[in-house]
Amino acid sequence: MIERFGPIAAACRIEVPEAHRLPIAIVGAGAIVDVAHLPAYRAAGLEIAGLHDHHAGRAAEVAARHGIPRVYETLDEVLDDPRVKVVDVAVTAAAQPEIVRRVLESGRHVLAQKPFAPDPATGQALVDLAESRDVVLVVNQQLRYEEGMAAAHRMVELGWIGDITAFSITVNIWTEWMAWPWMLATPRLEVMVHSIHYHDVARWFLGEPSSVFSVGGRTPGQAPVGETRSVTTSTYPSGAISVIHANHENATGDNLAVFRIDGSRGAIRGTLGLLYDYPSGRPDTLEVSSAVLPTDGWVPYPVGSRWVPDAFLGPMASVLRAVATGSTPRSSGRDNIGTLRQVERIYASMETGRTVPAAG
Repeated sequence: MIERFGPIAAACRIEVPEAHRLPIAIVGAGAIVDVAHLPAYRAAGLEIAGLHDHHAGRAAEVAARHGIPRVYETLDEVLDDPRVKVVDVAVTAAAQPEIVRRVLESGRHVLAQKPFAPDPATGQALVDLAESRDVVLVVNQQLRYEEGMAAAHRMVELGWIGDITAFSITVNIWTEWMAWPWMLATPRLEVMVHSIHYHDVARWFLGEPSSVFSVGGRTPGQAPVGETRSVTTSTYPSGAISVIHANHENATGDNLAVFRIDGSRGAIRGTLGLLYDYPSGRPDTLEVSSAVLPTDGWVPYPVGSRWVPDAFLGPMASVLRAVATGSTPRSSGRDNIGTLRQVERIYASMETGRTVPAAG
């Protein structure tokens, strides 16, 4: 069986050829840049020209820890640096659209943190701007590059489980929201900030839904004003369904983060190890049971990397590859408009208590 995994491993491999490399500036020096972006880029040997954050002390601290040669005092300094060809924008959701707009207008390529816009209309305007300037805009939906998820996607592409009939992700964890003070006052929280990853990969596997029904909830006494749990069911033209259930108020310590893809000829199941002990996590797992190969029951796929930091190289590598070759990035800004539309449907359903059609 191990030899059958060769094409799967090849599809999951993230590489940046020397000819594709360009100097990168990073705007934002928060925890995710510190523990994910920079370690992933350093491991791949990418050049980070400099770092900017509106908290200058934080920027200097992170830059020193990662050996970054320059700290920009302002965004203008970033845009005045002729060496910078790509800007990784990793700031709060509210601050991001204006920064992305300015970077695109300067003619630089952009990797934007998710959500890259608060609504589809704003996102569409940024996509249109990028295309008018002939620059690349990619959204950092790096779960598409997490090895277990990417391997599952390739197995589906190769027909190992036939046609997908059901897709589910269940996450039951404790999230310490106080670690991100700006999130406490965010009215759209769980789906917009966290589960957007899961809704994005559901689109990657299944395409655009026909209808969406979602409920969101809060725990009495919680600090955030927004929803901290959600359950969303979507239907698709193929007849498949997806169910995404996320709860961030599990105080009992028995974290759970699993996904499953059922098909007409088999199934795939796995775990997202990161969420069992964030941010250090544990190894991811993936198993496949297939009547196509066939397998004798469940067969494990040897996942060798992790969501954090390894998958964070994927979106940046796709930016650099698109610049060098004209390829279409896996999580392009244009594609991500569909994810923003899905998020809008989810909140519309929560607010009305009704099923929302894809055209709504």
